[in-house]
Amino acid sequence: MKTRDSYLDTKKRRLSKTVKTKFFGGADRRELRSTFGSRLAKIIEMTTSRTLSFLIAACCGWSCTLHAETAETVFVNGNIYTGNNRAPHAEAIAVKGGRIVFVGSNAEAKTFQKAGIRVVDLAGKTVVPGLTDSHCHIFGIGEREMNLNLEGASTLEDFLARVKERAGKTERGKWITGRGWIETFWQPPQFPTRGDLDKIAPDNPVFLTRADGHAAIANSAALNLARIDKNTPNPFGGEILKDKQSGEPTGMLLDHAQELVAKNIPKPSEAEREQAFLLGVKREIELGWCQIQNAGSDPADIVLIRHVFNAGKVKLRVYNAVYGPGPAAESLLREGITLDQKEHRFTQRTIKVVFDGALGSRGAALLEPYSDAPETSGYLTQKESDLQPMFEQALAKGVQVETHAIGDRANRIILDLYERALKSVPPEKRKIREPRWRVEHAQILSPPDIPRFSKLGVIASMQPSHAISDLFFAPSRLGQERLAGAYAW
Repeated sequence: MKTRDSYLDTKKRRLSKTVKTKFFGGADRRELRSTFGSRLAKIIEMTTSRTLSFLIAACCGWSCTLHAETAETVFVNGNIYTGNNRAPHAEAIAVKGGRIVFVGSNAEAKTFQKAGIRVVDLAGKTVVPGLTDSHCHIFGIGEREMNLNLEGASTLEDFLARVKERAGKTERGKWITGRGWIETFWQPPQFPTRGDLDKIAPDNPVFLTRADGHAAIANSAALNLARIDKNTPNPFGGEILKDKQSGEPTGMLLDHAQELVAKNIPKPSEAEREQAFLLGVKREIELGWCQIQNAGSDPADIVLIRHVFNAGKVKLRVYNAVYGPGPAAESLLREGITLDQKEHRFTQRTIKVVFDGALGSRGAALLEPYSDAPETSGYLTQKESDLQPMFEQALAKGVQVETHAIGDRANRIILDLYERALKSVPPEKRKIREPRWRVEHAQILSPPDIPRFSKLGVIASMQPSHAISDLFFAPSRLGQERLAGAYAW
């Protein structure tokens, strides 16, 4: 098990500034959810419309034919969304060689319906262009399905009941691992403790990762194996939460502190890792995605991904990022990018940096202390000095960079580092003049930093689902003033 795989599998969907100002003004939860739902639906509708419009236009446009004389398959009698405002709907599509060669009416499609051509009657079903999940952790999705899935545990009691049930089926001394819990909607919304787990699973080491992957709860058996006690210092880029009175660990481990326990968990076999990847792919296909952008992988992951593609087991496009700094990033910079291999199904051209923690676990790096925990302002999880040379190499080699940054301090510093690298390697010395680097999440920003994204040509890759998960604790974590730069899109 690797803690970096334990991120929330699909960190998507955030809210706009108007949502924020509406939501955090003191309305009760029912009103918040109602307003949130309508606003989010509008946002998704707008985003989807623009995305589909771009994709269909790129494929063919309205009633166009790239190779009018031939097709392999013709789909008719469909409710086809074109994304073209002048003619938003069509009835038929013709395909050849994995490409759309025609979109138009049933009558026009008859041109393609020659002897030997496959014709599919859609019987009124809706057709849209394939959509991309732009930020997921595909191994983590599969591992969640294989281990104890704690998604949807709506109360602490529900969470503990699931763990107790698994403990009853697990041999004494064997590890119990799981992921997906989040305390946001629990009453009260507090982290579980090792004492909670000790009561129901005293004879097994337990390690359960929070939904965002930036925190985990461990019981006493797991902490003892890792030799974590009141005297254990925090590792760089992580925190061992401790009781304010006794100083004893509560069992909550944030970011890099998770690795102190996770390294003791037996590593999955190659077959189990492959199963996790394929289960993740299966889940994404079931959700309707045609492409995923896998936000981080290690060298062993990359070997496995290539293997399953070579075996023809992946019916999904994968845009893969490798973790950096480290061996995976060094290999990508040395060997170069992979572009549209396996019939345009596999691309690897991006380095993923994790630069701070999450807001819920107070690991996001803020410019000022947390409003509800003035003793901390979060932390960075990488050293700036390790990033700058890698960024400059990436510009020279045509490698994209995407950096996880949630807090306003993390966002400011990563924009500073990007800007410094872009100045050090001017356009004429870059392999790609406009590298389209990204900041993943860009969740809390100081207002003066917002226009810097546009100025630097940096993509703010934001996920509306974080506004859902943060809805009821963001005001207490940040205070009203800082909300002006949170979920600002």
